[in-house]
Amino acid sequence: MSQSVPSVAPYGSWTSPVSAASLVADAVTLAEPRTDGPDLYWLEGRPSDSGRVVVVRRTADGQTQDVTRAPFNVRSRVHEYGGGAYDVSGGVLVFCNFDDRRVYRLDLTTDKATEPRPVTPKGPLRYGDLKITPDGASLLAVCEDHGTGGEPANRLVRLDLDGDNLDGGSVLVEGPDFVSSAALSPDGARLAWLQWDHPNMPWDGCELQVADLAADGSLDHRRVVAGGSGESPTQPRWAPDGRLVFLSDRSGWWNLYACDVTDGSADPAALWPSNHEFADPQWLLGTSSYGITHDGTLLCTWLDEGYARLGTVSLGSGERREIDSEATLVSEVQVSGRAGYLVVGYADRPAALVRLDVTLPGALSVIRESAPGSLDPSYVSLPEPVSWRSADGAEVYGFYRRPHHPGFRGPDGESPPLVVMSHGGPTGRSAPVFDLALEFWTSRGIGVLSVNYRGSSGYGRAYREALRGCWGVVDVDDCATGAVAMASLGRADPQRLAIRGGSAGGYTTLAALTFRDVFTAGASLFGIGDLEALVRDTHKFESRYGDGLIGPYPQERDLYIERSPIHHVDQISCPMILLQGRDDPVVPLNQAESMAEALRQRGLPVALVVFDGEGHGFRRAENIIRAFEAEAYFYSRVYGFDLADPVEPIPFS
Repeated sequence: MSQSVPSVAPYGSWTSPVSAASLVADAVTLAEPRTDGPDLYWLEGRPSDSGRVVVVRRTADGQTQDVTRAPFNVRSRVHEYGGGAYDVSGGVLVFCNFDDRRVYRLDLTTDKATEPRPVTPKGPLRYGDLKITPDGASLLAVCEDHGTGGEPANRLVRLDLDGDNLDGGSVLVEGPDFVSSAALSPDGARLAWLQWDHPNMPWDGCELQVADLAADGSLDHRRVVAGGSGESPTQPRWAPDGRLVFLSDRSGWWNLYACDVTDGSADPAALWPSNHEFADPQWLLGTSSYGITHDGTLLCTWLDEGYARLGTVSLGSGERREIDSEATLVSEVQVSGRAGYLVVGYADRPAALVRLDVTLPGALSVIRESAPGSLDPSYVSLPEPVSWRSADGAEVYGFYRRPHHPGFRGPDGESPPLVVMSHGGPTGRSAPVFDLALEFWTSRGIGVLSVNYRGSSGYGRAYREALRGCWGVVDVDDCATGAVAMASLGRADPQRLAIRGGSAGGYTTLAALTFRDVFTAGASLFGIGDLEALVRDTHKFESRYGDGLIGPYPQERDLYIERSPIHHVDQISCPMILLQGRDDPVVPLNQAESMAEALRQRGLPVALVVFDGEGHGFRRAENIIRAFEAEAYFYSRVYGFDLADPVEPIPFS
């Protein structure tokens, strides 16, 4: 719609060009760029293909094609979140297949082209963090063994790319509760890796270790380079001069360091010391926020008050240079020769896979957009950085998006509904990027506040650790006070404040609806209602996560009960919608079912929508569409406006 004088219509009822179907129509997720000679590879997640993840190749002449065909789904299941699901070198592609958890080899050169062949056995083993060794003969991987009869065992293993590896692979490192990020030096003489133990998460405390690799595969002269209690090294890489480069938050901020590890006596030297974060928490294996060129130049990204920056630093001279870029989010940094490949987000347009010249950085050239032809710029509601004081006086950060439509405005004297977005993790963060899912709300006349509550990443270790022992208190306060702050500025109707979130953000949502009286509606997506049940039922990676966020279980069982919404439904007095995958291994279905039943017993309006074939998060197009339409219908019923487009009603009980 385009007209000089906008029509007056109730907030929430505006006709929007962003339908739920448009969120997934041509959209893909982009991840893990890799290079092999002149060819570029990356992963595409496709909601329109049942959420299947595909390896895509772009050749030197610009031709693009799918490399992995249906039914293969290139995803790792290590730690349930996966990551590092493929690698490619010398015309050989290796990848993890989600359904059978096996690793497959695919030869891509024209004279050896083959169909995918499994190189790991059937059974209880899962693999991830795949890295082909420099000689091309072997594959390093994290192996998660679910056949131990108890808690799965994690190991670093070497797989023979020409064999069937019926033994699961030659074990390089075992014993720690968790291992990741194996990095073999170019000469094959040294191995670096990360390891940590319960109750730590890798961002709480882990060790970066190095060992000499003997001819028989054994490790000699094993030593700790960085890490320990209260320090979190991550992303080890070998530089061309033989030094080990990595990130560490030993200063309170994830900064870049380099260390000569030949004799173990040298201390790591900071390459770009600053009060900025150059990394995110390691939820996924294989994440990359920097890369190293052949001449020792690092291409890196960091966060500055929530906004991504991009720059280079020379290992030789120490010269640092910031690169001008319109990107507000940078991830998946990969370097090959003088080229850098990144996935970037922008404030006003969809994310894209891009290329830049590291030695002569200029404009980013787009290789693949995540949502081509997404939205007319006149409809985009740009993220505005905001901050406020929480209940205890702490400063909290977020991004506000106002209701925006070139053809509509709200009635005079009326403030719009507001949806507060509580991100997951809880160490995740909300970024100032274009997100069509948020435009779905703003283009209908609903404001959005994305809260980076204390515990979020991107603001230093102290801000992240402000949530320790306080989950369900600090995050809830920060979301509630943020909503009140927006209402006090006239940006939101205090009677129409809603909160939504998924996973850990779903817990914050449920806790806010239970323990605060600010919100009048809420939407929980695969959220946690029973913290005790989570501890008993969840997977190994997060099984001790609550020790830091709440307290050791069962010693602090009373605290888990005190902060679990399921035990305090008598304090909830507003409607709720629960959206849940039937096959979720992280937050099982029984969490949503228990919460829905408890609310029904109290006579409160509640809708439970369960999606078959979905796990932790929704990947299938039809389910994503249904979830957004159901939530929009829910808000229209609660806040008394008519949706411009008809949607299938959801039953309340």
